[in-house]
Amino acid sequence: MATSPISANPAAPADVLVVGGGIGGLSAAFALAREGLRVRVLEQAREFGEVGAGLQIAPNCTRILHDYGLLEEVKSLGVLPRSMVMRDAVDGGELTRLDLVDLEREYGFPYMVVHRSDLHGVFLRACRAAGVELVTDARVDGYENTASGARVLLADGRTDEARIVIAADGLHSVARRLLIEDEPVNSSYVAYRAAVPIGQAGRDVDLSEVSVHVGPRCHFVQYGLRGGQMLNQVAVFESPKALAGEADWGTPDELDAAFDATCREVRAGIPLMWRDRWWRMFDRDPIMTWVDGNIALLGDAAHPPLQYMAQGAIMAIEDGWVLARHVAARRAADGSIDWRGALAAYEAVRPEHCRRVLATARAWGELWHLDGVARLRRNTLLRARDTYDYSFTDWIYGPTALTPEEEPPMFTPIPLDPAMALNG
Repeated sequence: MATSPISANPAAPADVLVVGGGIGGLSAAFALAREGLRVRVLEQAREFGEVGAGLQIAPNCTRILHDYGLLEEVKSLGVLPRSMVMRDAVDGGELTRLDLVDLEREYGFPYMVVHRSDLHGVFLRACRAAGVELVTDARVDGYENTASGARVLLADGRTDEARIVIAADGLHSVARRLLIEDEPVNSSYVAYRAAVPIGQAGRDVDLSEVSVHVGPRCHFVQYGLRGGQMLNQVAVFESPKALAGEADWGTPDELDAAFDATCREVRAGIPLMWRDRWWRMFDRDPIMTWVDGNIALLGDAAHPPLQYMAQGAIMAIEDGWVLARHVAARRAADGSIDWRGALAAYEAVRPEHCRRVLATARAWGELWHLDGVARLRRNTLLRARDTYDYSFTDWIYGPTALTPEEEPPMFTPIPLDPAMALNG
């Protein structure tokens, strides 16, 4: 089949092609368009949109939204909770909390929660206002470098090319295969979600907090959305069927069984969960190479995490912000850009930060889901934490690093086993 270019305006080729119209792709497109670049986004679906429910947006992201001039719009669509509280899912007792009002004072920017589709819509409108070309029905099946840039191959036989291609094509990224032949890692955990009008809650819910109940092989999260008009819930559990190797796993019967022994507050939320869809939880092992010539990975294509750190969308937004900053720093007086230098600087800092988040998310998930004596030790340690101790969040909630030297040191883990502490 003969190929044809996708652009309707070949006289004005794009400087940057972004493959994938999710939050990561749109935020990167907007960041680059702000630098005066001609940006085109290729989205495989028939229209731009997001599925899912709530997102937690920490100060390392609201700082960037402020820089973009978008923070007030996002705040108007979300909720600014006053605290984050972790409780034991079995007995309901409080384990530890973050004072999110004080957290904002500490980091200069708020912690907020917002519906995923609302944040996506903010970036979509921003892209349109910035002149980003938005193309739908464009499924990319291949990537290749060219003498003058990079090219994408579309499923319908068309091609498109630009000086740089940003692959924001998600967990099952096609572009990632240029760098490594790996596969998503199955955690055997599954997430059920619900975002319902608050009137359907059937109980009093404190929407001033983000509530996290952690339990044996399960956890439960709830918080408000859309100015408190909606209740967002997430129920996560380990699937026995997945552990047994069954293909049909994470089913509603497993949801009910997983939370049967939890406290009354958690059990009251389970009937609200959507039961016609669920999200099996995969990540990938970290990779430190994200760039192949003029093609660069971004977002979940580079670093799909387990969700325990609530940093997946945030890392993607950070990726685009960092790349755009390095592009701006490498623009010559004549307007030309040292793309090789910009991509090298991007790759020098982002993979290590995201490796830390991926590894910490895995460890955090293990900590949340402990049982037996280990659960009791965890609870004791968490209850001893000072509410205003930010030693475990400084590395993640502070300003996004632009260079390896700016990346803050990691926190020092506290061993659960007293014998390990003595031998440490």
